[in-house]
Amino acid sequence: MTEDTSGTLDEALERLHAAGPEHRGWLSNHAPMAVEALVRHGHGRVVHRWLDRYRDKLEEMPGSYARITEENWREALGDPRRLADWPAYFDRELADRPWRDVLAVWWPRLLPGIAGGATHPVIRVGHAVRTLLDDPEGTTAPRTAELAHALGYWAARHAPLPPLGQRPGPGSGSAADALAAVEPIADQSGGIRERLPRLTAFPAWPPALPAPGLAERPEEARRRLAELVRAATHRYATHGHGEPVMLAHAATAPNAVLRVLPALPRELWAPSLDAAWAASAAVTAVYAPPESLPADPAGPAGRLPSAAGITPEEVFARAAAHGDEHAIKLTDTALDVGGGTDATALTAALRACAMIDPAL
Repeated sequence: MTEDTSGTLDEALERLHAAGPEHRGWLSNHAPMAVEALVRHGHGRVVHRWLDRYRDKLEEMPGSYARITEENWREALGDPRRLADWPAYFDRELADRPWRDVLAVWWPRLLPGIAGGATHPVIRVGHAVRTLLDDPEGTTAPRTAELAHALGYWAARHAPLPPLGQRPGPGSGSAADALAAVEPIADQSGGIRERLPRLTAFPAWPPALPAPGLAERPEEARRRLAELVRAATHRYATHGHGEPVMLAHAATAPNAVLRVLPALPRELWAPSLDAAWAASAAVTAVYAPPESLPADPAGPAGRLPSAAGITPEEVFARAAAHGDEHAIKLTDTALDVGGGTDATALTAALRACAMIDPAL
């Protein structure tokens, strides 16, 4: 991370914490995620200007519905009327206990609802945890508060996927082939809240391992998760045209989980991989186009850019100038793939900027 000696990120988070996690009824507030990525990649100087432009998408935090306690949290889980109450609950929890302890308790409770809020809550948690991991000697109050807001948003929008069958996985066992084997739902009309209930089955992935299994091999779970992020980012380069905004989440959601792993007990890594696969496969199934674009920019997709001869820093600078929050977050994930040196991932980022309308 580019060191934020200016305090820009903390200032931006403080500015944002008066706003609610959504606007227009259910659309997510992406600002905390986007500004964290901008600061991380050395564009902190544009953050407040970016927020000024984004402010029309910010709404005040809604009013409290009912206080959440250790006795009633189960009935409050997934209740969007508690959009203000859940962050308040986590504020209290984080005031009393170290943030890693709170995360370890709540992560397995929230994982089954990873697709809730169109995966935005888990993505916001991933950005929040990344900032906390950056400073092992201590944390700032705005960054801890951001974790409370992110966990609270996830708890309020917690929504498990429908019961799903399991199809045979690809013979290769690769994440790329598994995503390619995800069958699009027949009816892709409506928004994601209408589409997700139409899911029926996914390919089995990752492949079963001989004893000791994946649960006993957390490093293998992390390796597989990184493979999934890479495959989903690569797939965006050829399939992102199906829905350039929403298909970005097939990569950014599992990458959020990957970012959180270092803060979790290792026994939670395997179930985290399973949830990340479910999220990525779900987004893929409900938005996948019938045909891919060739990865070769010389082919029919030649109007879309490739990353040949462009540095990672230049790729992110283009995303920052483009200004759309989804393009910024997809580019942030693309730079995680291969340490920023993966040409196909960088091409995916450039194509996101080309396919998504720029911020005005």
